[in-house]
This record gives sequence, C-alpha cells and structure tokens, in this order.
Amino acid sequence: MRISEKNRWLAIALCVLSAAVFESPVSAGQSIDERLAGVKSVTCVFPVSATGTWKNGEPYAETRTAALTATFDEIVPDEGTARAVGVFGPSDIIVRLSTGNLHLVQSFKDGPLYVTTIFPKETRDGKLQAVHTRHEYTLISMPGFTSRPEQYYGECELKD
Repeated sequence: MRISEKNRWLAIALCVLSAAVFESPVSAGQSIDERLAGVKSVTCVFPVSATGTWKNGEPYAETRTAALTATFDEIVPDEGTARAVGVFGPSDIIVRLSTGNLHLVQSFKDGPLYVTTIFPKETRDGKLQAVHTRHEYTLISMPGFTSRPEQYYGECELKD
C-alpha cells in the first residue's frame, strides 16, 4: 500500500504536534540528566516495600504497602555532598551522579547503610522513579523499626 505525499506530510505534522502537546514537564526546559545534575533538594515518597529475611536458612521476601518519605537537601553533586533530613535532625551524606542516576548514600556509625537512587525516568508530573534500600539486620524485630533488609519503591520530586 502506497501512502500519498499529502498523507505522508499529514502524518509527520501529527507526530510533531503530538510531541509538542504531550511533552512532559521535565523535558519542557532541561533534560532529566541536567535536572539531576543541578538539583538542590528532593522529596521522595515510597508507597511499596519489600522486606527480606531468612527462614530456616532460606532467603525470603515479603512485599507490602508502605508510607515512607525521605527528604534530602543541600545536594551538591559536583562536591559529592548532601544532607538527609530525618526525624532526629539532618545528617551529612554522600551523593554521586553516575550516568544519569543520582545516588544518595547514608552510612551510619552503628552499622546500617541506606542508599536512595533516583533514576532518570519520569513517573508523572515531573517526578522521577526511585528506590530506597536499607541494609540492616537485628536479631529482634520491633514494629516501626528497621530490623531486616528493606527496599522501597516510589518516586522523587526534584527541587532546584
């Protein structure tokens, strides 16, 4: 089937118009990589989590809904510095921008390691996909406290 010259130009015009109409807020000014490189603070919301443990020596994971919010500010990717803002006050952390991924690393003196990665993939409304991982293990589990390895899935809103 042959497309007429008129229909070919009409199809091209519709594609261009669609791209302009449905352009995402992230791509409206800067690329996602540019936004991640210049970000000053982020607020992340994680509504889903997976918790891992070992039962009779076998690894086991359970997923559930979550309500975790993480906030980071004073982010300076070029210097590798940032702050995690928590319920016990802010703490200095390490930040790395690596091939479009922004990694925020919290290494605690008493053992745990938390890593939040923001991916250069939009979810909606200019927010970006993110994962937050907690490397922690204690013999006793207490509700409301991290006692097993956890991974949270959600999105982050970047603020310049």
